[in-house]
Amino acid sequence: MNFELSEEQLLIQGMVKEFVAAEVAPIAAEIDRNHRFPAELIPKLAELNLLGVPFPEELGGAGADNVSYIIVLEELARACASTSVIVSAHSSLCTWPIFAFGSDLQKKKYVTDLASGASLGAFALTEPGAGTDAAAGTTTAVLDGDSYVLNGTKTFITNGGFADVYIVTAMTDQAAGTKGISAFIIDKDLPGFTVGEREHKMGIRASSTTPLYFSNCRVPKDALLGQEGKGFKIAMMTLDGGRIGIAAQALGIAQGAIDASVAYAKERVQFGKPIARLQAIQWMIADMVTEVEAARLLVYQAAWRKDAGLSYTREAAIAKLFASEVATRVAGKAIQIHGGVGYTESYPVERAYRDAKICEIYEGTSEVQRMVIAGGALR
Repeated sequence: MNFELSEEQLLIQGMVKEFVAAEVAPIAAEIDRNHRFPAELIPKLAELNLLGVPFPEELGGAGADNVSYIIVLEELARACASTSVIVSAHSSLCTWPIFAFGSDLQKKKYVTDLASGASLGAFALTEPGAGTDAAAGTTTAVLDGDSYVLNGTKTFITNGGFADVYIVTAMTDQAAGTKGISAFIIDKDLPGFTVGEREHKMGIRASSTTPLYFSNCRVPKDALLGQEGKGFKIAMMTLDGGRIGIAAQALGIAQGAIDASVAYAKERVQFGKPIARLQAIQWMIADMVTEVEAARLLVYQAAWRKDAGLSYTREAAIAKLFASEVATRVAGKAIQIHGGVGYTESYPVERAYRDAKICEIYEGTSEVQRMVIAGGALR
C-alpha cells in the first residue's frame, strides 16, 4: 500500500499549480462576480492537455491515470470551483461515456476532439420534473426512418451554451421505465435543438448552467450511444465516475479555504499578536486540516480503484458524500476565522462557502449518496 504520488503525478500537480497561479487565480473573483464563463481558459487548458487527462494519447488525451485527473480538478478548485466543474463535466460526463460505450466510429469522431480540447462537452440527464428521480424523465426519442426525433426539456446543464457536444438521455420506450431510456450524442447545431437562458446561481457562477430544449429535433440513428434501452445504465455508470470528480472539486474548495485561513491567521493581529497564536483559531484549523486529509484519502482511493479496474460505485459515493459536506463545514469555519471581512467579497472564503454547497447537490445529492452506501452495506 503506497500513499505517495508517483513522479508523473507530482509533475502534473506541479504543472497545474503553475497554471492556476498564472491563469486561473487572477481572474477567479472577476468571473464569479460577473457570472462570466471563462472562455479564454479553454484553449489554455487544451494546450496543456488538461481536458483529456485520463484518456489515451491515440485519442487525443494525455494518457494519464484517474488519480492524476482528480489532482487536476482539486488544484483547479483550490482557486476556482467554476473552472474545475467545467473540466469535470466535460471529461467525466461527456467524454468518458463515449469512450466507454461508443462505437469505434463515435470514439474517432468525438473523443479525439473532446480529449484534445478542440470541442467542449456536456451531459444532459436532469429535467424539470426529474432530478433525483431520473427515471421520471419525459423527454422522448421516437425512431423515424434513419433518425430519432427528440422532444422535451433538460435543465441544470453544466457547460450549456458553450458545449459543442451533449450526451442526452431520452425515453425510447415510455412503458419500460428505466429500461426504456436511451442515450444520444447530440451536436450543438442540430435543427430543433436550442439552449435556454443561463441560471443565476448562488455559487459556481462562472460555470454556465442552462436548460436545453428539443422540438422535433432529428438526430441521426448512429447518434445512439450504446444500445437502445441502455441509457439509464450508461448514465448511472457515468455518474459514478463523475462523483469522484465532484468530490475532488469539493476537496479543492476546502483546501483553498484552509490556505486562505492559514495565511490570514498569520497576518491578522488582535490582542497584540497574530490570531494564529490563539488556541480557538488553532483548534479550528486543526479540525479543518484533519477533515480535509480524511476526505483526500477517500477521494484518491476512489480514483485509484477506478484505475485498478475495481468496482468504485460505493467508494465514489462515500468520497462525494464526505468531501462535499467537509467542504461546506470547512468553508464556514474559514469565514469564522476571517471574521467580518470573511463575509465580504474582498476575501475568497465567502466564494468558497457559496461554491461548496452545490457539491452536496449535483451529480447526486448527499441523500442519494447515503442511499447508495446503505444499499451496499445492507445487501
